Amino acid sequence: MDYLHRYHGVTQPIEVCVIGSGGFGRSFLAQSRRVPTISARVAVDLTSAIAADAWISIGVDAAQIAQCDTAEQAVKAWEQGLFIAASDAAAVVGLPLQVMVEATGHPEAGARHARLAIEAGLHVALASKEVDSVVGPELSRLARAKGRVVTPVDGDQPSLLIGLVTWAQAMGFEVLSAGKSSEYDFVFNAEASRMDSNGVSIDVPGFGDHWVMPEGKAVECVKARAAICSALPQRAVPDLCELQVVANSTGLGVDTAAFHAPIARPSEVPDLFATAAEGGLFQANGVVDVFHCLRKPDELSFAGGVFVVIRCDDKPTWDLLLGKGHVMSRDQQRAMMYIPRHLLGLEAFSSVLDAAVYGLSSGAQAPEPRLDLVARSTRALAAGTVLTMGGHHHTIDGTTAELVSAAPLAAGVPAPFYLVGNRKLVRDVAAGQLICFDDIEIDPASELLRLRQQQDAAFFPAG
Repeated sequence: MDYLHRYHGVTQPIEVCVIGSGGFGRSFLAQSRRVPTISARVAVDLTSAIAADAWISIGVDAAQIAQCDTAEQAVKAWEQGLFIAASDAAAVVGLPLQVMVEATGHPEAGARHARLAIEAGLHVALASKEVDSVVGPELSRLARAKGRVVTPVDGDQPSLLIGLVTWAQAMGFEVLSAGKSSEYDFVFNAEASRMDSNGVSIDVPGFGDHWVMPEGKAVECVKARAAICSALPQRAVPDLCELQVVANSTGLGVDTAAFHAPIARPSEVPDLFATAAEGGLFQANGVVDVFHCLRKPDELSFAGGVFVVIRCDDKPTWDLLLGKGHVMSRDQQRAMMYIPRHLLGLEAFSSVLDAAVYGLSSGAQAPEPRLDLVARSTRALAAGTVLTMGGHHHTIDGTTAELVSAAPLAAGVPAPFYLVGNRKLVRDVAAGQLICFDDIEIDPASELLRLRQQQDAAFFPAG
C-alpha cells in the first residue's frame, strides 16, 4: 500500500488529543511532531503538571505550554496556539478536535474518557486494551450511532494482528491460528545453561537437551521446557487481554482458557500452532494463543510481533516459497506469516488517520463480545479484600486471568477482570474459584459498569 497516496487528501492536519502521557501516549506525542498530517497539541493526565512534563520531555518550550484545568482555560490556550496540558478530558473535548487517543490503561477513567469523546463527536483511538476488554463493543456501537468509530491502534498487537488475520483472509488463505509473541523473550545462554527474561536470569540445567524439538514430540518438548523454566512467569494478563480484543473482532476462539503459551523458537510456531492430529497443541483450528520467543543471545527477537498460521494448499507454490526462506511446518502443510514489531505510539497514526479520513476502524467495524477476560483466585481471598490492580501489567494480586465465553453480568457469572479490579470482595472466594459479579462490591455509578450493562442489553437481550 502507498501510504503517502492513501493520505494525500489530508490538506489540513487532523487535530488529536492524547489522554495519558505514559509510554504509549508520550511516544505518540513525540512522533506526532514529525507527521505532517497530524496536529497533536493537547495532552491530558492526572494533573496538568504531569502533562506539561510530557511536553517538555519531547522538546516543547515551557513558555509554549498552558496548564489548563477548565474548559475556559483550554479554549483560551487553543486560540493562542499553545500546547495544552490538562488535568481532565472534560476540559478539552469541546475544542475543535477530531480524534481522542485514550492511552491511560485505566479501565474506569478510560471508559469515561471514551464516552466523553463519543458524546462530543470525536473518533476514539483506544490504546487502553483494559477498557476494550470490558466494553469495547459497546463503545464501538455508541460511536457508530454518531457516525464515528472506536478503533484499536496500529503500534499495539491487537490492531496489527486483526490486520494480519483479515489480510490473510482477504488473500484467500485459510487461517488456522493466530497470535503474538509475549512481551519478553526467553534468551538461552547454552554455555552457562542460563535463561534470561525481562531482567531475570535463572539456571536451566538440562534445557539444552530440549533446544531442538524432536519430530513427533512437540507436546512433550513444550512441557519439558516449561518445567525447567518454571521460575520464570509464563502467563501474562496483557497477552490474554490483547488476544481477547482480537477474538472479539475476528471471531477466532481459544483452545484453553489460560493459553498454552509455549516457549518456542519462531521456526517452531507452525508445528506447535496446529491440531493434535497434526502433532500440535490444539484440539481444533481457528484459535488464538501466545508464544514466548526462545532464542540465543545473538539471534533476532520476534519483538512482541504478531503472526498467523495458514494452510499451504498448492505444493509447487509452497516449495518455491520454502526455498525463499518462508517459515513452514516440517510436514510443509502450514506456514507462518508474521510482523516482527509493535512500535507503540510511533505507528498509531495510520489508525488515527483511517478513523478521521475514512471513518474506518483498524479492528472490526462492529466488534462483538465473544470472549470475556475473567479473574480466577490463586489463593483463598477473604471478604473485605480489595482486589487491588497495579504494576506494569495491571495485574491483581492473588488472581490469574482466563478467557471464557462472554456472558451478561449476573449472580454466579464470572465478571470481567478489569471490572473487578480495585473492587472489594463481599464474600470469601476459595482458592481456584472464578470471581463472579455478585462477589464484588461495585458503585452503581461506575462508568465502566453502566457501559457494560448497556453492552449486555444490546448484545444479550435475552439475558
